[in-house]
Amino acid sequence: MIPSTPDADAERFMAVALEEARQAAQRGEVPVGAVIVRHGEIIARAGNRKEEHRDPTAHAEVLAIREAAAACANWRLEDVELYVTLEPCVMCCGAIIAARIPRVYYACSDEKYGGISLFAMTADQRLNHQVDARRGLLEQRCRQLLEAFFSTRRAEHHPLPYIHTGP
Repeated sequence: MIPSTPDADAERFMAVALEEARQAAQRGEVPVGAVIVRHGEIIARAGNRKEEHRDPTAHAEVLAIREAAAACANWRLEDVELYVTLEPCVMCCGAIIAARIPRVYYACSDEKYGGISLFAMTADQRLNHQVDARRGLLEQRCRQLLEAFFSTRRAEHHPLPYIHTGP
C-alpha cells in the first residue's frame, strides 16, 4: 500500500487536474481532467478528448493511464495515485482496476455514470484488485466548472429561455 499524500500536495495535484479540465472545456470537451502521480511527481496528465479524437474511450483517466504506463514502461501502475475532477465512469474504473492503481482521488460524484458511487466497482471483493477511492478534493471548484460548461451547452442548443409556468 502506498502512503497517503499530504492534504496540501493532494490539493495541488487536483488543481493540476482542474487545469486539464479547463483546457478540455476550451476544446469543447466535457471538462474532466486527470493527473497521475508517482513518488510525489506528476508522470501523466490529460483532459477529455472524445470529440477531438472521435473516440468514446478518450476519457481523461484512460489517456492519463496510457501515458503513465508508457512513462513507467509497465502496465502495472501499483505505485501511483490518480487525481480526477469527476468520479470515474464504469469504463474508467475498469481501466483503473486493470492497471492496479491503488488510490484515486476524485472531486465530484457522478450521479449518472459513476462507477464508484453507483456500482462500487473499486471496492468489489470479487475482483482481483480494490482501489482506495477518496472523494471531495476541490469539489466545489470542479463542480462549478462542470455546471458552467453544461449550462452554456444547454443555452447554445436551446436558445429560448426557460419559462416556469407552474405554481
